[in-house]
Parts: sequence; C-alpha cells; structure tokens
Amino acid sequence: MSKNPAPETPAPQPLHERRERVERYDFRGMRPGVRFGTASDRYAGWIGQVYPARYATKTSSSKRTLGGETFREEKVPVESVRDYFEHFEVLEVDFTFYRPLLKENGEPSSNYRALERYAQFAPAEARFLVKAPQMYFARTLRRGGDFADNPDFLDAEGCRTRFLEPLGEVLGKRAVGVIYQQEYQRKAGSPPPGENVEALATFFDRLAGEGPQAHVELRSGHLLTPGYFDFLAEAGLGFVFSHWTWLPMIRRQWRMAGERFTAANGEAVCRLLTPRDTKYADAYAQAHPFDAPVPSLSDTPQARDMVDDAAALLFQAEAHGTILNLALNNRAWGNAPDLGCAIAHRALDAEKQRTGS
Repeated sequence: MSKNPAPETPAPQPLHERRERVERYDFRGMRPGVRFGTASDRYAGWIGQVYPARYATKTSSSKRTLGGETFREEKVPVESVRDYFEHFEVLEVDFTFYRPLLKENGEPSSNYRALERYAQFAPAEARFLVKAPQMYFARTLRRGGDFADNPDFLDAEGCRTRFLEPLGEVLGKRAVGVIYQQEYQRKAGSPPPGENVEALATFFDRLAGEGPQAHVELRSGHLLTPGYFDFLAEAGLGFVFSHWTWLPMIRRQWRMAGERFTAANGEAVCRLLTPRDTKYADAYAQAHPFDAPVPSLSDTPQARDMVDDAAALLFQAEAHGTILNLALNNRAWGNAPDLGCAIAHRALDAEKQRTGS
C-alpha cells in the first residue's frame, strides 16, 4: 500500500457556487478534505439526477428476491460511469465482493471483464474503492440455507494472485483503496479480540503492502477494541467508519478509534449503508426503486444524526490532513445522491457558521 501523504487539494469555490452545484448533484470539490461518492452505481432511479434522460431507453432489468419479496432492478449501462464522474469523485465497486477477478485456473472471471468495462469508460481522473472478495476475508460463507466455515479465510496468496494483481492490471492507480469487509459475528461464536488481531496481522503481513491502500471494516462491535485500533495504526491500515445495522454510531466509532485516522496514505473511508437496527432486506424494500428519499429512512432522528456525523467526520478529516472518501448507499436514505445533498448542505451550513461568509 502507498505510504505517501494525501495530496494537496485546491481551495474550494465560493460557498454560494458550491450550493448551486449541490442542487445539480455535483459534489466535486465540495470541501478540500472530502470526496463524495456512492456504494455502487448504475441505478435507473438516478436518471434526471446523475444520469441524463437519454438513458431511460437504455436500461436493462433483472429480478431480485429478498425477504420473500421480489423486486425488479432497473440499471443503466456501464458507459454511464462517464456521467457518474461528472457528479462524484470516487466510486465504490462492490461486485468484486462476490467472486475474485481470476478463476482458479487463472483465466479472467466475469468480474474481471466487468471491471475492464468500467476502466474503459471511466475518465482518467476517476478514483475507485474496490471491495475485496468475501472468500478471502469472511470467516463463514452462506452455503445453501446455512453458513459454513470458509476454507479460504485469510488466504493471502489467493487474494494477491486472484484479486490484487489483476486489480492493478485493470485499474492501476485509479484504484485508490481496497475495502476488506468481514461479516457480523456474535460474540459467543467469534474469536477473542486479541486472537482476531493476530490473525489479521498475519494476513496483511503476508500481503506485504501489495495493492492499493487497505481499509478494514469489521461488523462486530465487540472486536473494535483499543488493541485493534492500535494494530490498524501501527500497520497503516485504514479503519472504515460504517453506518450499518449493528455497529455503533459513527461519532462513537470516532471516539473508539482514539479520534484518529489510521491509513498510511492519509485517506479514510466512511460508508453510509443501512439504518442502525434495520436489516438489509427491510432497508432495501423501503428504499426500492431508489429514485427519491423515503421518509421512513430519511426523515428520522437517526437519519439526522447520520448526516451530522458524516459532516463532522468530514471536518475532522480536514483537521487531520486526511482525505475522506464518502460512500453513500441508497438503503440509508432511499436515494444516495439526495443523501449526498443532505450531507453537503450540512457541511456548508457549518462552514458558513464558522467563517461567517
């Protein structure tokens, strides 16, 4: 992973100009210490916000069943990534979470081909966060209707050869970070925190810093101990601030982390995913078809806290000389671009109060 400090960024435009651009869903250069982006893209519900109207005749559809309910997902083509980066500065690619970029025999997988298309259509200045395959970082995987131990858990060599190396081939320096996400584990069924840290240390030592900056997201609050955060800081691994079902609020995560950012390259990741205490399927059902804010998600005290926390973390990043990559998900609000507006306006309000401008 890179050991370089975060690059300097130009001063932002006047506040009123940035407000006008937010109303057009243009978040580029909103503040010097933040990159606005989303967790996944290509949602047809964003036509008229992020994607031009011409995509309305170019969508494809598929069915998805969650919680016993079937939904139709409408997507715009991959070429839309060109339009995406006219609004955002970073994109989290999450389809890589489900399978590596190379098959066992070394041939490119369908994910490799999909990533190639993103690389083909994305502008040269595009930046990507890419999720590592779960097969290398999940203790258990769903097999049929149940979960079973994962034989490839923390297989550093497999992660290097089937994911990190081909990732470099396809995206090169446009891949600015890799997110290693570990599933939620009940306290009774997970290893002690110290043992967990030792296992992670061995895995990342074997990777020897290869690939883009690594950011780690553990979804089990009991594993987020002072020793864990010290390990991340010493190893130069980024802590992912995540607003997710069973994790503490981001403001508490900041305190648990010792009010510090830990990535060696001077960047950080914050993911706003699902409301706390809300399951994935329930949040998805409320947010679908992702074309507008949904009051049951966006008009709640928890939603306001989430926006406040994200804006506060943005200013903390600036104060620490860190670039914060914000990955916004439809499930957290109903519509990710509109969630970006809420955070941007909250940050601009705070800027106005601080500067009196």
